[in-house]
Amino acid sequence: MSNLENPRNWRFTWEAQSHSPNLRLFLFDSQAKPSVQCRNLEVQLNLSQSHLLVSWLKEGEKEEVSLRVPIPRVLIDSEAPVSFRALDDHIEVKLVLLLPVDHPIVSSFDLMLDSSENGYNDPSLDAAKPLVMDTDLKSLSSMEGVHFYCRKCSTRLTKSPLRNFVEMPSIDWREVADNWFGGCCCSFGGISEKLVTRFANSYRCAKGVCLLNFTTILLFKDDLVAFKLYNGTHEYQPRPDFSSDSGLSEDMLSSQERTNDLCEKLSSIHLKDNSVSTSALVTKEKASGNEFFSALPLSDFSETETSARGCCVHTADHIQNHFDEGSQHSVPETCPVDQNTSQLLANQKLFLNGFLGNVFMAKSYNLSMDIDWMEFVCPNCLSLLGAYPFYNGAAPIDGGVRLFKCYVSTSSSAGGSGDLFRKYSLERMFTNQLVENAKDELSFRTLIRDFKTKSPLLQIVLLNPNSWCCSGYCLDTTSAAESILKLDLLPIIKVIFSDCGETPASQPRVHEDWITRNVADVVCMFARQLDELIQSLSSAKDILPPSYNFLQGLPLSSLQR
Repeated sequence: MSNLENPRNWRFTWEAQSHSPNLRLFLFDSQAKPSVQCRNLEVQLNLSQSHLLVSWLKEGEKEEVSLRVPIPRVLIDSEAPVSFRALDDHIEVKLVLLLPVDHPIVSSFDLMLDSSENGYNDPSLDAAKPLVMDTDLKSLSSMEGVHFYCRKCSTRLTKSPLRNFVEMPSIDWREVADNWFGGCCCSFGGISEKLVTRFANSYRCAKGVCLLNFTTILLFKDDLVAFKLYNGTHEYQPRPDFSSDSGLSEDMLSSQERTNDLCEKLSSIHLKDNSVSTSALVTKEKASGNEFFSALPLSDFSETETSARGCCVHTADHIQNHFDEGSQHSVPETCPVDQNTSQLLANQKLFLNGFLGNVFMAKSYNLSMDIDWMEFVCPNCLSLLGAYPFYNGAAPIDGGVRLFKCYVSTSSSAGGSGDLFRKYSLERMFTNQLVENAKDELSFRTLIRDFKTKSPLLQIVLLNPNSWCCSGYCLDTTSAAESILKLDLLPIIKVIFSDCGETPASQPRVHEDWITRNVADVVCMFARQLDELIQSLSSAKDILPPSYNFLQGLPLSSLQR
């Protein structure tokens, strides 16, 4: 049997677009040229057995070749004509649908069929619908206790079951606070800074507590079975850090001592306005140094103090006058009462967004030059599991480890019905974040850099965020009807991409010009993640005929969402 006659050599791909009542079939074989070799092409629709029968005569012969192509579960208009044509590298068939594939009626119909056949909690249903990412707070909290496992080798990562789950703040809370209260450092706008600092401080790592966001879970290092801290390639003993029980660093200690002195001076000062319940302006932190300097409580300001020109300087001078005169008048809390303390708070805010935000796919403007992110790997198989932050190459900032949901499971049987993270994969999480970033930044072009070296690794352009497809190999006519696969269209995005690793190292300016010219978004990920994504992008090209593999000189591909 020649390649042209062997149905297993013919690949099919069904493709549909959201809000469009059409279904298109690509039928191709790398060794065939249908426009020449497939004469008298015929296509018959068999809805009772959910397949298409495609047949033609071989070139120069009267022998007929027939293929059976499974049809995915869609609502086809049986009265509409079937259009088809033979092109140079593929056969194209178009069917008319009663409703688009993403119509709510179709989705409800599919859900009823799936639940009746497999039950609502069947893992196979997850891939047939777009990934809806959430913090999984309710599902995790409903369990009596949760262990986390490496998805690749099923190694248990936690020492004991975790029962306390807390949702992490959005990475945009600082901008939200500024929108509500303004960004000024004094007067009414000072509320924003205090809310941001107090909110951030309430989400520090603690033993037995698991912090959750859309892409990661944050665990305290002492809750993990095996955790070693590395500086580069050398193991070291961590110095006291922000979350350490042993004390503060030298810089923080000296700054705290100055703040304590100031607290002593202010301890006898009371507010003039009796309606304000706040009795102290600068709080004295615990001597153990387990916490950052907390946000100061809110207070009212007099009209004179809030309206004075150069109010920050005015208020600082006003405080000094109070100390000199021994007065007990009100002291606005928004003033930078100590330069070193203010600098400490500024350094803290420098990394808050990147520190509390999305480490899975970090936006470049959320990262601090002072923060290094180190890979956290499985102690057994050494596969990537997550990351943790370092400050100036020294101790971890908060003692916390961010585990990516696509690399861990909540059950020793990864992907099973008991695994709450089974719907997450690197490809789907990346796609979800890419689409969200495109909506937020109004840019469909993204450059992805290496987290460590900051060198560009991948350029990607989002073409269509709402496509559906499925692919496979054809069957011959002798196969039993029962052997035809039950297909579901899978949600995908269409992209073009460029592997920057193939670009000469002497052309970094090319990428910078591309960012500037296209107003592209810039994010950072780990090289291991990007290697896996590039492999997925390269392999996904093969589901379409060669004439659809490139667009504008760049590879055309897809990713599941």
